[in-house]
Amino acid sequence: MLGNFVTGVSIMAPAGMLPELSHAFGVSVHEAGLLITFGAVVLCVGSPVSAWLTSRFDRRLLLSVSVAVMAAAQFASMLAPNYATLMVVRLVMLAVAALFTPQAAGTAAMMVPPERRGSTMSYVFLGWSLALAVGLPLVAYAASHIGWRVAYGGIGVIALANLALLIWRIPAGLVGTPVDLKTWGDLARNPLIVLLVVITVLQTSGQFVVFTYLGPLFAKLGGSAQLAIIAFGIYGAMGFIGNVIASRVVDSWGAYRTSLAAISMLLVGVATWALGAGIVPVMLASMFPWGMAFSSANSMQQVRLAGAAPLFASATVSLNTSGLYIGQAIGSGIGGALFAHELYYAIGYVGVGFLVLALGSVILSRRAL
Repeated sequence: MLGNFVTGVSIMAPAGMLPELSHAFGVSVHEAGLLITFGAVVLCVGSPVSAWLTSRFDRRLLLSVSVAVMAAAQFASMLAPNYATLMVVRLVMLAVAALFTPQAAGTAAMMVPPERRGSTMSYVFLGWSLALAVGLPLVAYAASHIGWRVAYGGIGVIALANLALLIWRIPAGLVGTPVDLKTWGDLARNPLIVLLVVITVLQTSGQFVVFTYLGPLFAKLGGSAQLAIIAFGIYGAMGFIGNVIASRVVDSWGAYRTSLAAISMLLVGVATWALGAGIVPVMLASMFPWGMAFSSANSMQQVRLAGAAPLFASATVSLNTSGLYIGQAIGSGIGGALFAHELYYAIGYVGVGFLVLALGSVILSRRAL
């Protein structure tokens, strides 16, 4: 769980410091946002490739190496002299970090009996919720009040602590079912798995159209980029609460019903943002339903994929992780283009469109069971 916290903060950190990075390196907000867009492209390719190349490796070794690289990259980012260096360091880091979340999910699935798999995987993914509940607001605050270099250094220190705990606590000798090219072919021919990955792409695209540029949007529509710190805090805290609730009800409700509720709430949250853009209390209020659902929606996708092919949990989860990062690339790319053309109000409605498609796909997925 702590490893997912480190991974989540490492991946999302630029979203909390876009104005500061833009000012420090003399680039536009849109160009600074490419740290997320290009990073997401590396992640979406790296996740399945790393699952394939490392499926026969000891899980403790894999998870530890991944976090060690993330720690080193944070300190390198802290010392980056220019935007190009920061971009290169980030892309190298993400090529390795891509393996952590799917391998952590696969490791968790191997360590518990089948009847506890859903709640355990939801618990592991609380790390991502905490990354947004605690990590991202702290990054945004540190970047704006102390300095973005300090924010990167802080992430590096936490990553080192996580590395020590992984080496100490993860059992040695955990190796999953080998993943070969035939595995990917079999998964690609499974209609439920394909549809679940599509759902992930759609719902993530809908969120990241807005989320990537939350700070600059608050500056343009709400009068102050500092409001984004409050928004990140609400979003993340509600995400933590939502994931705790989902982990408690999924074993009785079932992953489908829990997923349907989460995607529906995502749609409500982003629609509230779109309709209330320019009205600060409404913009902040949209973070409550949106935040409540974002992490639990992804956790349920992971649980449904693990259930669709239990022997290949790390492979299916890596596909879903790729879908997550494809969605980040699509959403942040579209959001950046709209922001660059000053179409600030349109951004929310594009997000709503993606989430309507995601909700329809969730309903359709029930027939693929």
